[in-house]
Amino acid sequence: MSDIKYQNINLGIVTPMANEADNAERFVEVVLQTCEEFNFNRIEMYLVFDYSCTDGTMNTLKRKALHDSRIKIIWAPENKCVAGAYMEGYKSALSCKNDWILEIDAGFSHDPKQIPLFFLEMIKGYDCVFGVRFGLFGSKFSGSMKRKFISRIGSFATNTLLKTRLSDMTSGFELFSKNSLEYILNKGILSNGPFFQTEIKVHAHNLNFSQVPICYCSPSHTIKSKILSESISNLWKLYLKNKGQDDLNRS
Repeated sequence: MSDIKYQNINLGIVTPMANEADNAERFVEVVLQTCEEFNFNRIEMYLVFDYSCTDGTMNTLKRKALHDSRIKIIWAPENKCVAGAYMEGYKSALSCKNDWILEIDAGFSHDPKQIPLFFLEMIKGYDCVFGVRFGLFGSKFSGSMKRKFISRIGSFATNTLLKTRLSDMTSGFELFSKNSLEYILNKGILSNGPFFQTEIKVHAHNLNFSQVPICYCSPSHTIKSKILSESISNLWKLYLKNKGQDDLNRS
C-alpha cells in the first residue's frame, strides 16, 4: 500500500457526450455521488460536447452546472472524431491540475457503481488502472457476438504483435495519474476512431498498471467497416514503429 491519501487528490472525470437527453442528468449525478464517497480533495467532471449533440443534452447540463461547480462543460466545435472528444477532455483535466483522471463513457454503457474498483486499486500506487470486459473473473461484455469477437481478436492481435499484456486492449473505462496520462499523450495518438483506446494501452505498456473487471453494455451492435480498416492500419503502423525501435536498440 502506498502512502497516497484520497483527501490529498484532485480528481478529474472525463466524459464525452452527444445525444444523452434521456439519462444525462441521472448519469452525472450517479458518477459524482459515487466519487464523493472517497472524500477527494476536489472533484471536477469535464463533459465534452461538439456539433454531434443535437437533442439539447448540453443545454440541460449547462443549467445543472449553474448549481454545481463540479460540472464543467467543454464545448469543442472543431472536434470531428471520437478520439478528439477524449483528447479535449484530457487536456482540460490536465490543465486544471488534477492528480487522477478517470475516463468513463456516458449513457451507462459503463456502470458508475464500478468506479470504486478503480480507486481502490489506484491507491496502491499504480500509474493507471484499466477496466477489462473479458479475461478477469467478474468481467462481462453485454453486446453482439460480432462486437465481442472483434474486441477479443483485436486484443489478441495487439498483444501478439506488440508484446503488450492486457486481457482487453480496446476498453475505454480507465483511470490515470497525471504523470502517466501526460506520458501517454506525449507518445502521440494516430487514430481518430475507437482504436485510440488501444494506442493508449500500448503506450502504457511499460508503466505500472493494473486491471479490474467491468461490466460493459454496448450501446451499438454494429461496427463500421471504416473503423475496422482504420484500426487494422494503425495497428500495423504501431507494429512497424515498435519493430523499428527494437531494431535500433539491438544495433
